[in-house]
Amino acid sequence: MTTAVDPLPVIDMTPLFDSSDRASHQRVADEIGSACRSRGFFYVVGHGMPASTLEGLDAASRRFFALSEEEKNHIAMRHGGRAWRGYFPVGGELTSGEPDQKEGLYFGTELPIDDPRVIAETPLHGPNLWPEAVPELRGLVLDYMREATRAAQALLRGIALSLDLEADYFVKTYTGEPTVLFRIFHYPESPGHGWGVGEHTDYGLLTLLAQDRHAGLQVESGGDWVDAPPIEGAIVCNIGDMLDRLTGGWYRSTAHRVRNSSGHGRLSFPLFFDPNFDAELRALPAVARRGALRDEKPRWDAADLQTLHGTYGEYLIGKVSRVFPDLANRLPGVQGSRMGG
Repeated sequence: MTTAVDPLPVIDMTPLFDSSDRASHQRVADEIGSACRSRGFFYVVGHGMPASTLEGLDAASRRFFALSEEEKNHIAMRHGGRAWRGYFPVGGELTSGEPDQKEGLYFGTELPIDDPRVIAETPLHGPNLWPEAVPELRGLVLDYMREATRAAQALLRGIALSLDLEADYFVKTYTGEPTVLFRIFHYPESPGHGWGVGEHTDYGLLTLLAQDRHAGLQVESGGDWVDAPPIEGAIVCNIGDMLDRLTGGWYRSTAHRVRNSSGHGRLSFPLFFDPNFDAELRALPAVARRGALRDEKPRWDAADLQTLHGTYGEYLIGKVSRVFPDLANRLPGVQGSRMGG
Protein backbone atom coordinates (compact mmCIF):
# COMPACT_ATOMS: atom_id res chain seq x y z
CA MET A 1 0.00 0.00 0.00
CA THR A 2 1.26 3.48 -0.86
CA THR A 3 0.08 6.52 1.06
CA ALA A 4 0.53 10.22 0.38
CA VAL A 5 0.07 11.30 4.01
CA ASP A 6 2.78 11.96 6.59
CA PRO A 7 5.40 13.34 4.17
CA LEU A 8 9.10 13.26 4.92
CA PRO A 9 10.41 16.25 6.90
CA VAL A 10 12.34 19.05 5.17
CA ILE A 11 15.32 20.37 7.18
CA ASP A 12 17.30 23.52 6.47
CA MET A 13 20.89 22.51 7.24
CA THR A 14 22.40 25.96 6.58
CA PRO A 15 23.41 26.54 10.25
CA LEU A 16 25.62 23.44 10.22
CA PHE A 17 28.13 25.31 8.03
CA ASP A 18 28.52 28.10 10.64
CA SER A 19 30.50 26.80 13.60
CA SER A 20 29.89 29.97 15.64
CA ASP A 21 26.11 29.60 15.96
CA ARG A 22 25.84 26.81 18.52
CA ALA A 23 22.18 27.37 19.31
CA SER A 24 21.17 26.99 15.67
CA HIS A 25 23.51 23.99 15.38
CA GLN A 26 21.68 22.25 18.18
CA ARG A 27 18.25 23.14 16.81
CA VAL A 28 19.07 21.59 13.43
CA ALA A 29 20.72 18.63 15.17
CA ASP A 30 17.53 17.99 17.12
CA GLU A 31 15.50 18.07 13.91
CA ILE A 32 17.90 15.61 12.28
CA GLY A 33 17.86 13.34 15.32
CA SER A 34 14.07 13.25 15.32
CA ALA A 35 14.02 12.39 11.62
CA CYS A 36 16.67 9.67 12.05
CA ARG A 37 14.77 8.13 14.92
CA SER A 38 11.29 8.27 13.42
CA ARG A 39 11.81 7.92 9.68
CA GLY A 40 15.44 7.38 8.70
CA PHE A 41 14.72 9.64 5.69
CA PHE A 42 14.42 13.39 5.30
CA TYR A 43 14.96 16.17 2.78
CA VAL A 44 17.64 18.81 3.26
CA VAL A 45 17.82 22.31 1.83
CA GLY A 46 20.62 24.79 2.40
CA HIS A 47 23.09 22.03 1.47
CA GLY A 48 25.42 24.34 -0.44
CA MET A 49 25.37 22.40 -3.72
CA PRO A 50 24.74 24.83 -6.62
CA ALA A 51 21.82 24.03 -8.90
CA SER A 52 24.12 24.59 -11.87
CA THR A 53 26.24 21.57 -10.95
CA LEU A 54 23.26 19.22 -10.88
CA GLU A 55 21.79 20.73 -14.05
CA GLY A 56 25.06 20.13 -15.89
CA LEU A 57 25.35 16.63 -14.46
CA ASP A 58 21.80 15.81 -15.52
CA ALA A 59 22.42 16.97 -19.11
CA ALA A 60 25.73 15.10 -19.43
CA SER A 61 24.22 11.93 -17.96
CA ARG A 62 21.39 11.99 -20.48
CA ARG A 63 23.94 12.31 -23.26
CA PHE A 64 25.77 9.26 -21.96
CA PHE A 65 22.73 7.02 -21.55
CA ALA A 66 21.56 7.96 -25.05
CA LEU A 67 24.72 6.40 -26.50
CA SER A 68 24.63 2.99 -28.12
CA GLU A 69 25.23 -0.01 -25.90
CA GLU A 70 28.52 -0.59 -27.70
CA GLU A 71 29.73 2.92 -26.88
CA LYS A 72 28.62 2.71 -23.26
CA ASN A 73 30.47 -0.56 -22.87
CA HIS A 74 33.76 1.15 -23.69
CA ILE A 75 33.80 1.90 -19.96
CA ALA A 76 32.09 -1.29 -18.76
CA MET A 77 32.85 -2.25 -15.16
CA ARG A 78 34.96 -5.20 -16.27
CA HIS A 79 37.53 -2.63 -17.43
CA GLY A 80 37.68 -1.06 -13.96
CA GLY A 81 39.17 -4.13 -12.29
CA ARG A 82 39.36 -4.09 -8.52
CA ALA A 83 38.31 -0.43 -8.40
CA TRP A 84 34.73 -1.46 -9.31
CA ARG A 85 34.11 1.58 -11.54
CA GLY A 86 32.31 2.07 -14.83
CA TYR A 87 29.09 1.24 -16.65
CA PHE A 88 26.64 -1.61 -16.08
CA PRO A 89 23.59 -2.38 -18.27
CA VAL A 90 19.95 -2.87 -17.29
CA GLY A 91 19.77 -6.00 -15.16
CA GLY A 92 23.49 -5.90 -14.41
CA GLU A 93 23.08 -5.04 -10.71
CA LEU A 94 21.28 -7.19 -8.15
CA THR A 95 19.19 -6.18 -5.13
CA SER A 96 18.38 -9.06 -2.77
CA GLY A 97 19.41 -11.42 -5.55
CA GLU A 98 16.99 -9.94 -8.13
CA PRO A 99 18.14 -7.98 -11.22
CA ASP A 100 17.38 -4.26 -11.04
CA GLN A 101 15.61 -2.60 -13.94
CA LYS A 102 18.12 0.21 -14.26
CA GLU A 103 21.47 0.94 -15.85
CA GLY A 104 24.16 3.02 -14.28
CA LEU A 105 27.62 4.41 -13.79
CA TYR A 106 29.83 3.72 -10.76
CA PHE A 107 32.33 6.30 -9.53
CA GLY A 108 34.44 6.71 -6.43
CA THR A 109 37.18 8.90 -5.02
CA GLU A 110 39.53 9.62 -7.92
CA LEU A 111 42.97 8.17 -7.12
CA PRO A 112 46.13 8.28 -9.25
CA ILE A 113 47.77 5.03 -10.26
CA ASP A 114 50.73 5.72 -7.97
CA ASP A 115 48.55 6.03 -4.85
CA PRO A 116 49.71 3.40 -2.29
CA ARG A 117 46.17 1.94 -2.11
CA VAL A 118 46.07 1.50 -5.87
CA ILE A 119 49.55 -0.02 -5.97
CA ALA A 120 48.44 -2.45 -3.23
CA GLU A 121 45.37 -3.31 -5.38
CA THR A 122 43.00 -2.45 -2.54
CA PRO A 123 39.47 -3.25 -3.73
CA LEU A 124 37.21 -0.26 -4.46
CA HIS A 125 40.18 2.11 -4.81
CA GLY A 126 41.55 3.49 -8.05
CA PRO A 127 40.94 5.82 -10.98
CA ASN A 128 37.48 6.24 -12.48
CA LEU A 129 36.53 5.34 -16.03
CA TRP A 130 35.43 8.34 -18.10
CA PRO A 131 33.52 8.22 -21.41
CA GLU A 132 35.38 9.86 -24.29
CA ALA A 133 32.05 10.56 -25.99
CA VAL A 134 30.91 12.78 -23.07
CA PRO A 135 34.12 14.49 -21.90
CA GLU A 136 32.33 17.06 -19.72
CA LEU A 137 31.06 14.31 -17.42
CA ARG A 138 34.41 14.02 -15.63
CA GLY A 139 34.51 17.55 -14.29
CA LEU A 140 30.83 17.55 -13.37
CA VAL A 141 31.07 14.28 -11.44
CA LEU A 142 34.17 15.37 -9.52
CA ASP A 143 32.59 18.75 -8.70
CA TYR A 144 29.40 17.13 -7.48
CA MET A 145 31.25 14.58 -5.36
CA ARG A 146 33.29 17.34 -3.72
CA GLU A 147 30.19 19.45 -2.98
CA ALA A 148 28.16 16.51 -1.71
CA THR A 149 31.04 15.36 0.51
CA ARG A 150 31.14 18.79 2.15
CA ALA A 151 27.39 18.57 2.80
CA ALA A 152 27.70 15.03 4.19
CA GLN A 153 30.40 16.04 6.67
CA ALA A 154 28.17 18.91 7.82
CA LEU A 155 25.22 16.54 8.26
CA LEU A 156 27.39 14.26 10.37
CA ARG A 157 28.18 17.21 12.61
CA GLY A 158 24.47 17.54 13.19
CA ILE A 159 24.06 13.82 13.75
CA ALA A 160 26.92 13.83 16.27
CA LEU A 161 25.29 16.65 18.24
CA SER A 162 21.96 14.82 18.12
CA LEU A 163 23.69 11.90 19.87
CA ASP A 164 25.29 14.12 22.55
CA LEU A 165 28.71 13.76 20.95
CA GLU A 166 31.19 16.46 20.01
CA ALA A 167 30.35 17.96 16.62
CA ASP A 168 33.62 16.69 15.07
CA TYR A 169 33.29 13.16 16.48
CA PHE A 170 32.66 11.43 13.15
CA VAL A 171 35.37 13.18 11.16
CA LYS A 172 37.91 12.42 13.91
CA THR A 173 36.84 8.79 14.34
CA TYR A 174 35.25 7.51 11.14
CA THR A 175 35.27 9.89 8.18
CA GLY A 176 38.65 11.59 8.10
CA GLU A 177 39.28 9.73 4.83
CA PRO A 178 35.74 8.63 3.97
CA THR A 179 34.76 5.97 1.51
CA VAL A 180 32.80 7.95 -1.06
CA LEU A 181 30.90 6.08 -3.77
CA PHE A 182 28.81 7.94 -6.32
CA ARG A 183 26.29 6.47 -8.72
CA ILE A 184 24.31 7.78 -11.67
CA PHE A 185 21.27 5.60 -12.31
CA HIS A 186 18.98 5.63 -15.32
CA TYR A 187 15.61 3.95 -14.88
CA PRO A 188 14.08 3.29 -18.31
CA GLU A 189 10.36 3.71 -18.74
CA SER A 190 8.63 0.45 -17.95
CA PRO A 191 5.21 -0.76 -19.14
CA GLY A 192 3.02 -1.36 -16.11
CA HIS A 193 5.19 0.63 -13.68
CA GLY A 194 7.76 -2.09 -13.01
CA TRP A 195 10.17 -2.03 -10.10
CA GLY A 196 13.49 -0.39 -10.85
CA VAL A 197 14.89 -1.48 -7.48
CA GLY A 198 13.16 -3.71 -4.95
CA GLU A 199 12.94 -3.24 -1.20
CA HIS A 200 16.33 -2.70 0.46
CA THR A 201 18.33 -0.60 2.90
CA ASP A 202 21.61 1.16 2.13
CA TYR A 203 24.70 -0.33 3.74
CA GLY A 204 26.75 2.71 4.78
CA LEU A 205 26.49 5.80 6.97
CA LEU A 206 24.62 8.34 4.87
CA THR A 207 23.13 8.52 1.41
CA LEU A 208 22.59 11.88 -0.29
CA LEU A 209 20.23 11.54 -3.23
CA ALA A 210 19.52 14.07 -5.95
CA GLN A 211 16.63 13.27 -8.31
CA ASP A 212 15.47 14.59 -11.63
CA ARG A 213 11.92 15.96 -11.92
CA HIS A 214 10.30 12.52 -12.09
CA ALA A 215 9.10 10.67 -8.99
CA GLY A 216 9.74 7.01 -8.25
CA LEU A 217 11.35 6.69 -4.80
CA GLN A 218 9.17 5.18 -2.06
CA VAL A 219 10.03 4.84 1.63
CA GLU A 220 8.60 2.29 4.07
CA SER A 221 6.66 3.87 6.92
CA GLY A 222 4.73 1.85 9.48
CA GLY A 223 3.85 -0.89 7.06
CA ASP A 224 2.88 1.54 4.28
CA TRP A 225 4.94 3.11 1.52
CA VAL A 226 5.37 6.88 1.34
CA ASP A 227 6.31 8.61 -1.92
CA ALA A 228 9.45 10.74 -1.75
CA PRO A 229 9.05 12.91 -4.86
CA PRO A 230 11.62 15.48 -5.96
CA ILE A 231 11.41 18.89 -4.27
CA GLU A 232 13.07 21.77 -6.07
CA GLY A 233 16.31 22.77 -4.36
CA ALA A 234 16.23 19.81 -1.94
CA ILE A 235 18.05 16.50 -1.80
CA VAL A 236 16.97 13.37 0.03
CA CYS A 237 19.13 12.10 2.89
CA ASN A 238 18.78 8.69 4.49
CA ILE A 239 20.80 6.79 7.05
CA GLY A 240 22.29 3.42 6.23
CA ASP A 241 22.95 0.17 8.03
CA MET A 242 26.27 1.34 9.45
CA LEU A 243 24.75 4.29 11.30
CA ASP A 244 22.12 1.85 12.56
CA ARG A 245 24.96 -0.42 13.70
CA LEU A 246 27.00 2.35 15.34
CA THR A 247 24.00 3.74 17.25
CA GLY A 248 22.99 0.32 18.52
CA GLY A 249 19.70 0.54 16.61
CA TRP A 250 18.74 3.92 18.06
CA TYR A 251 18.73 5.34 14.52
CA ARG A 252 17.26 2.78 12.17
CA SER A 253 18.03 2.42 8.48
CA THR A 254 14.77 2.36 6.56
CA ALA A 255 13.72 0.16 3.66
CA HIS A 256 12.99 1.87 0.36
CA ARG A 257 12.38 0.98 -3.28
CA VAL A 258 12.06 2.60 -6.72
CA ARG A 259 9.15 2.25 -9.12
CA ASN A 260 9.80 2.84 -12.82
CA SER A 261 7.37 5.01 -14.75
CA SER A 262 5.41 3.85 -17.77
CA GLY A 263 5.70 7.26 -19.42
CA HIS A 264 9.31 8.37 -19.12
CA GLY A 265 12.78 7.46 -17.93
CA ARG A 266 14.22 8.77 -14.68
CA LEU A 267 17.69 9.77 -13.45
CA SER A 268 18.88 9.65 -9.86
CA PHE A 269 22.22 10.58 -8.33
CA PRO A 270 22.96 8.80 -5.03
CA LEU A 271 26.18 9.54 -3.20
CA PHE A 272 27.07 7.03 -0.48
CA PHE A 273 29.14 8.64 2.26
CA ASP A 274 30.70 5.95 4.40
CA PRO A 275 33.40 5.33 7.03
CA ASN A 276 37.11 5.13 6.34
CA PHE A 277 37.85 1.85 4.58
CA ASP A 278 39.94 0.56 7.52
CA ALA A 279 37.65 1.88 10.29
CA GLU A 280 36.75 -0.66 12.99
CA LEU A 281 33.01 -0.86 13.54
CA ARG A 282 32.26 -0.19 17.20
CA ALA A 283 29.25 1.23 18.99
CA LEU A 284 29.33 4.98 19.62
CA PRO A 285 30.05 6.32 23.12
CA ALA A 286 26.43 7.49 23.31
CA VAL A 287 25.33 3.85 23.17
CA ALA A 288 27.60 2.91 26.06
CA ARG A 289 26.32 5.82 28.15
CA ARG A 290 22.65 5.18 27.53
CA GLY A 291 22.75 1.40 27.65
CA ALA A 292 20.75 -0.79 25.30
CA LEU A 293 19.12 1.43 22.69
CA ARG A 294 17.91 -1.13 20.20
CA ASP A 295 14.43 -0.85 18.80
CA GLU A 296 12.99 -4.35 18.60
CA LYS A 297 11.00 -3.62 15.46
CA PRO A 298 12.06 -6.36 13.00
CA ARG A 299 14.01 -5.41 9.89
CA TRP A 300 12.71 -6.06 6.40
CA ASP A 301 15.42 -8.71 5.88
CA ALA A 302 15.56 -10.08 9.46
CA ALA A 303 19.29 -9.22 9.63
CA ASP A 304 20.91 -8.43 12.98
CA LEU A 305 23.28 -5.54 12.33
CA GLN A 306 24.61 -5.61 15.87
CA THR A 307 26.46 -8.85 15.17
CA LEU A 308 28.68 -7.21 12.54
CA HIS A 309 32.37 -6.79 13.39
CA GLY A 310 35.67 -6.04 11.67
CA THR A 311 36.47 -3.13 9.36
CA TYR A 312 34.12 -1.22 7.15
CA GLY A 313 36.16 -2.25 4.11
CA GLU A 314 35.65 -5.94 4.83
CA TYR A 315 31.94 -5.42 5.20
CA LEU A 316 31.70 -3.31 2.05
CA ILE A 317 33.56 -5.80 -0.12
CA GLY A 318 31.15 -8.52 0.92
CA LYS A 319 28.17 -6.33 0.09
CA VAL A 320 29.42 -5.19 -3.31
CA SER A 321 30.34 -8.77 -4.21
CA ARG A 322 26.69 -9.71 -3.81
CA VAL A 323 25.56 -6.84 -6.04
CA PHE A 324 27.95 -7.88 -8.84
CA PRO A 325 28.68 -11.58 -8.27
CA ASP A 326 30.04 -12.16 -11.78
CA LEU A 327 32.58 -9.39 -11.36
CA ALA A 328 33.55 -10.62 -7.89
CA ASN A 329 34.15 -14.12 -9.22
CA ARG A 330 36.71 -12.73 -11.69
CA LEU A 331 38.65 -10.87 -9.00
CA PRO A 332 40.54 -13.19 -6.62
CA GLY A 333 40.35 -12.29 -2.97
CA VAL A 334 37.09 -10.32 -2.98
CA GLN A 335 34.47 -13.08 -3.07
CA GLY A 336 33.53 -12.81 0.56
CA SER A 337 34.19 -11.24 3.92
CA ARG A 338 33.87 -12.19 7.55
CA MET A 339 31.27 -9.48 7.97
CA GLY A 340 28.41 -11.07 6.06
CA GLY A 341 25.09 -9.28 6.48
